[in-house]
Amino acid sequence: MNITLIVCVLAYELILILGVGYLVSRRTKKKALHNDAEFTHGGRQLGVSVIAATLALTVLGTPHIMGIFEMAWNMGATALWFSIAHVILLVITCLSTGLWMRRTGVNSVPQLLEDLYNPAIRVIVGCVMAGSIFGVLTLETQGLAILLSAMTGWNVHYSAVAGGVLGILYVVLAGIKEVGWINVANAVLMYISVILATLFLAFQLPNGDFSSVTNYYVNSGNEQMLSIFGPPELMWTFAFGLVVALVFSQPANQPLLQVCMSAKNEKTIVKALWIAAPVNGMFGVFICVIGLTAKSIPEFEALGAKTAATTMLVELLPGWLVTLLVGSFMAAILSSFAMTALAPATIFSNDIYRRFYNPEATEKEIKKVTRIVIIVLAVIAVVVGSFLPQILASVGWVLAWLMPVLWLLVSGLFWKRSNIGAGITLITVWVVNTLWSFTTIPQWLGMQDMPNSYVMLALTLIVGTVTNLVCPSRPKYFGSDEYDVKVLATTPKGH
Repeated sequence: MNITLIVCVLAYELILILGVGYLVSRRTKKKALHNDAEFTHGGRQLGVSVIAATLALTVLGTPHIMGIFEMAWNMGATALWFSIAHVILLVITCLSTGLWMRRTGVNSVPQLLEDLYNPAIRVIVGCVMAGSIFGVLTLETQGLAILLSAMTGWNVHYSAVAGGVLGILYVVLAGIKEVGWINVANAVLMYISVILATLFLAFQLPNGDFSSVTNYYVNSGNEQMLSIFGPPELMWTFAFGLVVALVFSQPANQPLLQVCMSAKNEKTIVKALWIAAPVNGMFGVFICVIGLTAKSIPEFEALGAKTAATTMLVELLPGWLVTLLVGSFMAAILSSFAMTALAPATIFSNDIYRRFYNPEATEKEIKKVTRIVIIVLAVIAVVVGSFLPQILASVGWVLAWLMPVLWLLVSGLFWKRSNIGAGITLITVWVVNTLWSFTTIPQWLGMQDMPNSYVMLALTLIVGTVTNLVCPSRPKYFGSDEYDVKVLATTPKGH
């Protein structure tokens, strides 16, 4: 146990979190509390730097760090498709769904679905979306527990509790503004530390560069592991399957879209993309290089995929750099934890509490309810995450739940809106998704190697199109009288 490392990392996180949280909360209290969604959406006044950092770090959590370390070990540079898929996701979100959400002025995805369809669709999707986000929250809790356990020597249960406390503090003091400004500082730290770590690592290798790593894979007959274009079967099942799973589901998910809803205007979102995409994508490159390097060194290869990379970094890098690196890893996971706690809490406070129990709720009441739900969700996530369930094994199933939601958004905004068709599409895809993921149907059909995402995307498009054509429907939302009354008439000029 490195006491100095523990003290430095935890001191940095606590000082930054409590300091920023206090300052943002104090500034907010000095203003009138009637600002629109101040706690959950920052009064819709967040600037480019905050939006960019929060977009990048929201999807840069446990899978990007621990996941790419392990994936690089088993599939080489093909693991970079995990980062590529997220960059594509950010591009699509910032140039389409994120802009639509900001334009309509809603507080949540389910709220817009009620405007497009009916209250039942809002409630159903809200519950499902909150559940799927909670699954990710549990995964982020695991990441915090594993990182803290490795750093302190505590058992996973205690580490999960400590990580959960830090995650709650990251968001509960001042909401999304707190998350955003902490993210700006952490994004800078993250990049400085990971670049320095990669350079220092190269200097520790023979010849002072990564040529020995290249030689290891070439001489062992695994040269294909140095290319992002791996074996065809890996490209089909992992690379393209992952791109489809993320691109056709996550642009409709609350955590990323809540960041976009909080921007000053649509131009802010587009500008933020030019920072968020490179920050997110390039981080994966450095992590993949570190993972490949760990496997090429015999003493670390013997440790296995889960601990080789982190052990190598601790042993080969100077102490001050290890502190920076571990702090940046923890910051990335904490940011994802914060947004995956805030997003379902926002859905509850906006789509359940305000919509059905207290339509006249003030901003102060919404903030109180949101804070309570954040804490409750975090506590449950700590309890579940401390037992390290195999969440990653069902990630395809989790992502596929949102594919029909993205279809409902695109179809409703730009083509047709059928309440009956929407219900049929959701139920059909969700039932088939569960059967496909947890029964032997794929094996029975001889399609066991077919990624879940391909099947659910095809089913969504077919059922969604047919039901829209056959069932009674209304015209697209954009350009309709409803849109003119609800949005255009109440939107300030310049937004």
